[in-house]
Amino acid sequence: MQLIDNFNFAGKKAIVRVDFNVPLNKETGEVSDDTRIRGALPTIKKIIADGGCAILMSHMGKPKNVDAHAGDPKFSLKQIVPAIEKYLGKIQFAPDCAAASEQAKNLKMGEILLLENLRYYPEEEGKPRGIEKDDPAYEDAKKAMKDSQKKFAKTLASYADVYVNDAFGTAHRKHASTAVIADSFDEANKMFGFLINKEVEAMDKVLKSAQKPFTAIMGGAKVSDKINIINNLLDRVDNLIIGGGMTYTFIKAMGGKIGNSLCEEDRLDVAKEVLAKAKAKGVNLLLPVDAVNADKFDKDANAKVSKTDETPDGWMGLDIADESIKKFSEVIAKSKTVLWNGPMGVFEFDKFAKGTSAIAQAVAKATQENGAFSLIGGGDSVAAINKNKLADKVSYVSTGGGAMLEYMEGKVLPGIAAIRGDK
Repeated sequence: MQLIDNFNFAGKKAIVRVDFNVPLNKETGEVSDDTRIRGALPTIKKIIADGGCAILMSHMGKPKNVDAHAGDPKFSLKQIVPAIEKYLGKIQFAPDCAAASEQAKNLKMGEILLLENLRYYPEEEGKPRGIEKDDPAYEDAKKAMKDSQKKFAKTLASYADVYVNDAFGTAHRKHASTAVIADSFDEANKMFGFLINKEVEAMDKVLKSAQKPFTAIMGGAKVSDKINIINNLLDRVDNLIIGGGMTYTFIKAMGGKIGNSLCEEDRLDVAKEVLAKAKAKGVNLLLPVDAVNADKFDKDANAKVSKTDETPDGWMGLDIADESIKKFSEVIAKSKTVLWNGPMGVFEFDKFAKGTSAIAQAVAKATQENGAFSLIGGGDSVAAINKNKLADKVSYVSTGGGAMLEYMEGKVLPGIAAIRGDK
């Protein structure tokens, strides 16, 4: 596999899949968080410094109008040009990603071209639109779209000599720009960018060479969202901490009283199976023992603490409480590897954010004081780390989201396989 560190881009045009699906201010249209832009800078700067030129491609949002010449302007990547130029100087913009051959051809070494939103074309995702799956014509439409997707990918590939994938957040999608395009380049001329390399290295360190004790912290609302990653981790971890809304599916499965707390009634057997597997494999599975309850799902709700399995009628658990924080923090403090995905409570409500923030502090402390390797992923977990200004106190904060989850579940990611040849 070609490595970007060893590649010389001098005299070459590189088409780079970045993830510039950044949040925008609804009123001004300006970029409100440029983390993803900054994440791609090392790869772009390497290409330019070597004496090459960079053609950047990305999606933004999920535009419903997919006419390339009349795409919804609120999804246009033209809006983010100033945010990119802040770091890279003047760049060019191609208003149609599938009709940029002349601009790409005329691009001089050292220059940067940004293509318009890939998702203005349905061929990017490769799924037929405007036709339901139960329509008899759907399968024919699906086949036709796959053929169109290959042509679209070849068009994008024709702009450059080299393909670089640096968008881990979309690596779990078999899209034209993330996987199919790689077929147009030989092994010597396709590679990961620095960002994907760091993501994969961090996850492989956790999945394949974790130091013991290994603790995984799984939060979030539903068991169904996390069951695959939990099952994959049960063969690897020493400790599994469960938090968030899915706590109560486990508590009810164990016969506890959960009041109005969130519960997946159709996943009670699954929760029981996880508990049994953990016991059989010698995994220390920890559930919250106490909780901060609310009388309604509201940021200003009344709150009181109870044992997790003694939630009062009419109340719902929205955060872990002090005894659980202490119990979890003690386990985290002794860990050498920590994986954290998902909040401990309704983190968006300040009144119910204490547990998630406390776990963020505990993970950072284990990293700094115990030399643990800590990998953080998932929107609320990352938000908690950032809110507490701890991003530089943990080992790695993943940009992946869904891609990280699928990788941790043991799935092959099309965007990774297209370069690395995973099976």
